[in-house]
Amino acid sequence: MLPRPPAPSRRSDQLEVIQTLQPMFEEHILPLLTPVEDLWQPSDFLPSSQDPDQFYQEITELRERAAELPDELFVCLVGDMITEEALPTYMAMLNTLDGVRDETGRSQHPYAQWTRQWIAEEHRHGDALGRYLYLSGRVDMKQVERTVQRLISAGMDPRSENHPYLCFVYTSFQERATKVSHGGTARIAKACGDEPLAKMAGLIAADESRHEAAYTRTMDAIFKADPNGAMLAFADMMRKQIVMPAHLMDDGRHGELNNGRNLFEDFSEVAEGLGVYTAIDYCKIMEHLIQRWRIADLTGLNPKAADAQEFVCNLPARIRKLAERKAVRKAKAKKTAVQFSWLHDRALAV
Repeated sequence: MLPRPPAPSRRSDQLEVIQTLQPMFEEHILPLLTPVEDLWQPSDFLPSSQDPDQFYQEITELRERAAELPDELFVCLVGDMITEEALPTYMAMLNTLDGVRDETGRSQHPYAQWTRQWIAEEHRHGDALGRYLYLSGRVDMKQVERTVQRLISAGMDPRSENHPYLCFVYTSFQERATKVSHGGTARIAKACGDEPLAKMAGLIAADESRHEAAYTRTMDAIFKADPNGAMLAFADMMRKQIVMPAHLMDDGRHGELNNGRNLFEDFSEVAEGLGVYTAIDYCKIMEHLIQRWRIADLTGLNPKAADAQEFVCNLPARIRKLAERKAVRKAKAKKTAVQFSWLHDRALAV
């Protein structure tokens, strides 16, 4: 078990720090949003129903390309789509954050504006992937839809405790992880010959990169204004480990089909095996944020924050070693046939 650094407390002065950042939000966060007229939309990549003959032809071509993709990629696409579709949960989480909550649902506070428009941009991702999956004919859409409904009903617990510092560490990490995952599906789709899917997934990854920039810029400012509090928050989230937004996903059948196995864990194993998102990627994101926020260069920290700094700087090497050991054990272990209801109960070796 990893050592436990001191947890940050949500002090009134930390909320004051957040309130002083409003000009920075306006100058550096809101410009990351793209005008609606300039954004891609799902219809740009999917068959148009305006002309029936062309519609059927384009669906046929989409299904022919989809037929060449491995089942493992469809598990990853479904998992990514389900994650994006749980947006109501993410908006609820951000809209209740101390210091930046949307008090009215229509607040003109720059971070409230950011949250609403960020959600609107993200909504396109789930919509595009969902339509693609429906038209592909490769998945059981009712089971996918049930999983989405169950996930939204279950909510999520990112362990950020409504603390803005903790939440912005979480979103900085998570948006980068999502970018890596969508980029991975784009790479594999392209290798399998599905260029339209690869382009769509690549553009989703590019969106996530802009969103990542908003949250890392927010933490840039917090580290500058309150390095001790920011350092403790970073260490606390790294100790807890970043849980993926869809960690409570449940299709209602996976455990029954597979002797009690967990759906999210099996989805994650498929993504790891395919190289879409791996334990090493997790470590690389941690290393990136340590570099981004120049953790090793921070000076003048109080004793608790200095201990947290040492903990964070030493953590990637330990996580990487654990990941490499796990990979060796997994390579030697016998694979298990796991059925996925999303794939009409087809089994994959996990």
